[in-house]
Order: sequence, then structure tokens, then C-alpha cells
Amino acid sequence: MNNVQFTRRAAIGAASAALLASTTAFAHHGWAWTEDETYQLTGAIEDIYLGNPHARLKIKAADGVWDVDLAPPARTLRAGFDESAAKVGDAVTATGNRSRDHGQRVMKAVTIEVNGKRYDVYPDRVRPS
Repeated sequence: MNNVQFTRRAAIGAASAALLASTTAFAHHGWAWTEDETYQLTGAIEDIYLGNPHARLKIKAADGVWDVDLAPPARTLRAGFDESAAKVGDAVTATGNRSRDHGQRVMKAVTIEVNGKRYDVYPDRVRPS
């Protein structure tokens, strides 16, 4: 194989990898993986992560531990949910959309309520009561 063929194959491989990575990220960070119906989860916070690509909570509920995706950090902070908003052990209610795969305990929260305060991390998706 000469250098031109090697360079061409390397470029095609890199472009394919980039396309696959961006498609996977888009699918996970969009809403297509969630059910359309609103789901409510109540439990206790086991872990809080406020970093990229999005903030997350682990919530221990009656049926096990759930991974709950919040918004990206800037949007989560804009909603007022920061390091002082909650701590491990606090009671929490997350409202949003659960995974279409009910074998997974994963949901994407639209609102979080903890310590008597509600945080609308996706205010454009909040449905009227």
C-alpha cells in the first residue's frame, strides 16, 4: 500500500469514527430515546453530578436505583440547581420522560423538586398542571 492509499484510508476511517460518535451523542442527548408520556420518580438522592455533558442524579426509588439526566450544566445552573440545591440523602421528585426500554432505570428530567423547591431544568418542556 502506498502513502496516498494509506492517507486516504486513514481520512475515511477518521471521518467515519467522527460521524458515528456524533450520531451516538445526538441520540443519547436528544429526546427520541424517551417515552412521550410524563413519568414521575420519587426517592432519595444517592449521587449528584453537575458536569458535562449534562448534570445527572442517581435516585434510589422503591424499585431500584435510577439514573436521571438533567440539562447541560449551564442550563441546570440557570434553573437554580447548583451545589447548594441538594445533597446525598435528600428526598427528591423528578418529573420527565423515562427510557422507552423499561429494562433500563433511566429518565430525562424536566423538573426536579428537592427541599421544597422546584427546578425547571427544561422550562420549555414543562406541561401545565
